[in-house]
Amino acid sequence: MRTDSPLPRCRGSRLSGLFLGTLAKLTLEAAAMTPWIRSSKSHVAAALVVAALGLGACATPSKSGQLTVAVIPMGTTDEYWKMVHAGAVQAGRKLGVEIIWQGPIRRDDRTAQIDVVENLLVRGVSGIVLAPVDNMALRGPVEDARRQGVPTVIIDSDLQSDKFVSFVATDNVKGGAMAADHLARLLDGHGKVAILRNVEGNASTDHREAGFLDALKKYPGLEVVSSNQHAGATAESAYKASENLLAKLRTTDGKPGVDGVFCPNESSAFGMLRALQDGELAGKIHFIGFDSSKKLLEAVAHSQVDALVVQNPMQIAYLGVATLVDHLHKKPIAARVDVPATLVTKENLNEPAIQELVAPDMKALLGESK
Repeated sequence: MRTDSPLPRCRGSRLSGLFLGTLAKLTLEAAAMTPWIRSSKSHVAAALVVAALGLGACATPSKSGQLTVAVIPMGTTDEYWKMVHAGAVQAGRKLGVEIIWQGPIRRDDRTAQIDVVENLLVRGVSGIVLAPVDNMALRGPVEDARRQGVPTVIIDSDLQSDKFVSFVATDNVKGGAMAADHLARLLDGHGKVAILRNVEGNASTDHREAGFLDALKKYPGLEVVSSNQHAGATAESAYKASENLLAKLRTTDGKPGVDGVFCPNESSAFGMLRALQDGELAGKIHFIGFDSSKKLLEAVAHSQVDALVVQNPMQIAYLGVATLVDHLHKKPIAARVDVPATLVTKENLNEPAIQELVAPDMKALLGESK
C-alpha cells in the first residue's frame, strides 16, 4: 500500500508524469474549443492528445482489479490528521484497497487541496475520500469528479454540495453543545465566557462554534464577552490571537475579565493554552478545547485544560474509506454516518478506552519502524 505519493506509479519520472497529466487536461480542453486542434492536419496536437491518453492508461492500479482510493485530508501536520491517516491505512489493509494519501500542509490552503484533487482526477483513481478545507471552494472539484464517474465521500467537514455519495463525521453542533454544557457546569451557570473561533468557511468548526453559542442560551447567567475573534490556521496565529483576546478582556485592575474559554479545534486550543500559560492564567480560567494532542492532554492532566471534546479521527477515516468501497461495490450506503465525540477530562483520562482513543500507537498503525 502506498500512502506517500499523490499519484499512482507509472513509467517515467513523477514530475514528468505530473506535467503530462496536466498537459493532457489542458490539451483536451483546448481540443473542444479550438478548430485547428480538432483538425486531423494538426499532427502536433494529435501527438499531445495521444501522449495524454497514454498517461491516463498508466494510472491503472498496480494490482489487477484492486481499487485505488485517494484520501485527501484538510491538512497533514496536526495530530488529528495523522490519526486520520492511520485510520485510512487500517481501512486499506483490511479491505484490500490501495490508499493514496496526499493533502495540503496548511489547513487553510484551498488552492493546494484543489490542485491535489484535480491532479488525481487527471491520473485516475477509483474514488476519493475528502476532508474539504472550505465548504464552498471544493464544490467544483467534487462535481468534476462526479462527471468523470469518480465518487466522493466527504469526511470530517461538510461541503455545500449534493454531488458526493456520503458524509462521515462527528455531529459538530452536538460537540459544541457538549463543550457549552460542561463549561456551564464548571461555572455553576454564572460567569463571563469567550470563544476563540477557528477560520471562516470551515464547516466543521463553524458548526462547533454555532452549537456552543446556541447551547449557552440555556444559561441566562452566562455572558458571552467575545465571539468575533479568529485564531487562524496555525497554532502560532492562534497564540497571537489568544494573547490579543486576553489583553482586550483584561480589566483595569488587572483581572482576566473572563471566567471560561472555548476553542473549537486543536491548533486554536494549543495557541490559547500557550497564551494562558505565558500570562500565568492557566488553571485559573476554565478552558475547554476540541480535539487532542500530546501537549493538550498533558495540560488536562495538570488541570490547565478542564476538558477536550475529542473525535475519533481514525474511525472517521476508516468508515469514510469503507463507505466508499461499499459504494464502488454497488452496496447500499448511508447518506450520513455519525461518529460520536467523547468528553475527555482529568477524571477519565487514564481509562483504557480513553487512552486508546487519544494515544494510539501511531507507528504501529502506520507500519513504521519504531
